[in-house]
This record gives sequence, C-alpha cells and structure tokens, in this order.
Amino acid sequence: MKLHQDVQFKTQAKNNEWEQLKQFTDARIALGRVGGSLPTRPALAFQLAHAQAKDAVLKVLDLDGIQAQLAVLQHEVLRIESCAVDKAQYLQRPDWGRELSEASRQQLKDYVRQHKEAYDVVIIAGDGLSARAIEDNAPYFIQQLYKACIAQGWRVAPLILATGSRVALGDEAAQILQAKMLVMLIGERPGLSSPDSMGIYYTWQAHVGCSDAMRNCISNVRPAGLSIQVALQRLTALMKKSAELGLSGVQLKDEHEMAAVTDQLQRPKQLF
Repeated sequence: MKLHQDVQFKTQAKNNEWEQLKQFTDARIALGRVGGSLPTRPALAFQLAHAQAKDAVLKVLDLDGIQAQLAVLQHEVLRIESCAVDKAQYLQRPDWGRELSEASRQQLKDYVRQHKEAYDVVIIAGDGLSARAIEDNAPYFIQQLYKACIAQGWRVAPLILATGSRVALGDEAAQILQAKMLVMLIGERPGLSSPDSMGIYYTWQAHVGCSDAMRNCISNVRPAGLSIQVALQRLTALMKKSAELGLSGVQLKDEHEMAAVTDQLQRPKQLF
C-alpha cells in the first residue's frame, strides 16, 4: 500500500481577496481561513446567526408590549389567534395557521354585531415565522400607517394582533369586519442574517379562499433592509391606486416613484 503524505496548511490566518466587498453585503463572503478551516470569529458568528434565526421562529409574541406602544393612537386593539395553539402545531400544520380559532371567529362576529360600522382598512400584525420582526418593526409602522390612513379619510377597523398566524389568517378577519383593504404585517422566515425581517401583504376585499395572486407583497422591512419610511410610501401608494381601481395583486402594479429617504427620516431609535 502506497502512503501519501498529508497536505500541510499554514497555520496563520489568511484573508480573502474579496475582503473589500464585505462592506456592500451581509452575505458570508471573504471569511478568510486558518489552514483548511474557518477562523474562529466567523465560525462563532455563524452559530450566533443560526441561534438568532431559531429564536425568532420559536419566540412567543409580546402582545402586551406591542399593545402598550400602540396605546398612543388611542384606537381599539383586538387579539386573535389561529387554530395552531402552540409553535409545534404552527410549524407542523401550516393549514391551521391560516384559519381562525372558533373563539376568535366568534369574537370578531360579536364585535361586528355590537359595532355596526363600515371600515375601509383593517391592519393586522401577526407573529408568523419571526415574532421578533413584529416586535421590532410593527408598532412604529402601524403608528405611521394609521396616521396615513386617517389623512386619506379612510375609516380604520380595530387594530388586530394575531398569534399562530400565516398570511391567509387575515383574509377571514377582513371578511368578517367587511373591510375593503387588508394590510397584513407578518414576521418573515428568518435568514442567517435577517431574523428581524417583516413582510407586508396588501389585499383588496380579502375573503376566505383568496389566492396569493390577489395580494401585493412588500418584503424585508427592517433596519438593515427596506426602511419603514420607504415601505410606508410604497404601501400607501398601492392602497390609493387599489381604492381607485378596486383591485390588488398581479393586476395592481407598483409604479410609485419614491423620494430619497435621508438619515433624518429614519425611525427614532429611542422608540424601541
């Protein structure tokens, strides 16, 4: 048997030639190497990012904290839940996350019976696959969206916080409340560099059985992604056009030209 000598690598850390490109992306490039392995720092950073993504999925939404931040609007807040009563069911049965629990369905029906009002907009924030994304981004976004809706003369239904939620959960809620426009805020599936990414789904005359083709999506809303100010501009432009044409989804194109957003317009850090 012929023996081959093991390949020997130099022990000192070697930087990657793409090092200068790291400032332009969160992607894991130019990590360097020590011998045939990753340096300790990027190896530990990967483990931390994986743990943050996992925590974002399993975290229980802080309903009290969000509701306290929304109190400044002096607008009623309701809490609903899906048929997925815990995280295990939510992950194993996606269909249960799209359906209101019987108690929540009855709660909304009772509310409509007691408050015979017509609504233009219903805003729902659901935990989805990242409760952290909703806790970090939704309260301030809802405050700004609510003000924009009032400025347009739109009647806003009670603000709704949902747990165990998939995107389609909002359809039945909007149908029961008979709201023309549904804005569904939901925590997106966390990547290894984005555990705090919030998605926005807009639907005109949402109802049970809506297909994804009937929705408009604005994704990656977070400090390191699409800013709240830009997302709000895009959403309100879509809503205005939707109200004018009476449609949404693939038939409604995002043709809004956004003004530049300066550092002064970024979300005040002291709010969170």
